[in-house]
Amino acid sequence: MSQSNSVGWVPSSNDANTGTGTHGSCCNEMDIFEANKISTAVTPHVCNKAGQTMCTSNSTCGAGDDRSDGVCDKDGCDFNSYRMGNTSFYGPSKIVDTTSKFTVVTQFITADGTDAGALSEINRIYVQNGKVIQNSKSDISGVSGNSITDSFCKAQKTAFGDTDSFESRGGLATMGDAFERGMVLVMSLWDDYAAEMRWLDAPYPADASTSKAGVVRGTCAADSGVPATVESQSGSATVTYSNLKVGTLKSTYSS
Repeated sequence: MSQSNSVGWVPSSNDANTGTGTHGSCCNEMDIFEANKISTAVTPHVCNKAGQTMCTSNSTCGAGDDRSDGVCDKDGCDFNSYRMGNTSFYGPSKIVDTTSKFTVVTQFITADGTDAGALSEINRIYVQNGKVIQNSKSDISGVSGNSITDSFCKAQKTAFGDTDSFESRGGLATMGDAFERGMVLVMSLWDDYAAEMRWLDAPYPADASTSKAGVVRGTCAADSGVPATVESQSGSATVTYSNLKVGTLKSTYSS
């Protein structure tokens, strides 16, 4: 699942669906599980337009310096345990041990507890070796909780000094509306030519001080993730997704 929720506008002949060099494609995106063995993030990205939308400029596509101005929220509201201050939760030989098989559970909870209610919370659970592991709690000052809510997102953006494009585009209710319309599940193994995956597992932005809250997202080095290196050294990498389930809360896993 991709990190960004729009195809940026680039003046070339290879833009999405057109060949004119002036268009991009924007849509709501729910990153259920972006991960490697070092770090993981669950991130909703929302847009101020319903459904797939064509953007026609840097500002509407959110390209370059106009990243925060586009139709969609490119940063999203992420929960990355390492970024939220718990460095011992996810990874090799940690609480969720990424050297062994584990189950990822994502719960979408509505305000009134019904299927028709507005989305109000996204909760993460892991199951490993027969044990249910609740998501780690935030250890960032001023940010509480271990799930994604509108209040969590607002507090996180304030604590990290990030632009709150998530709230301005409707927050979780907008993500729920996108679910209601229907979304496509995509599973992939990929590298990142735009930001070299540093937003997931390394200091990012690269020029920011690592002492600033929210900058460090994992144990990878600031110069890691270069696609040419990844492809030459890890071209045989594989991932296995199995036993996918969708159902009512607590029905898709056991302990």
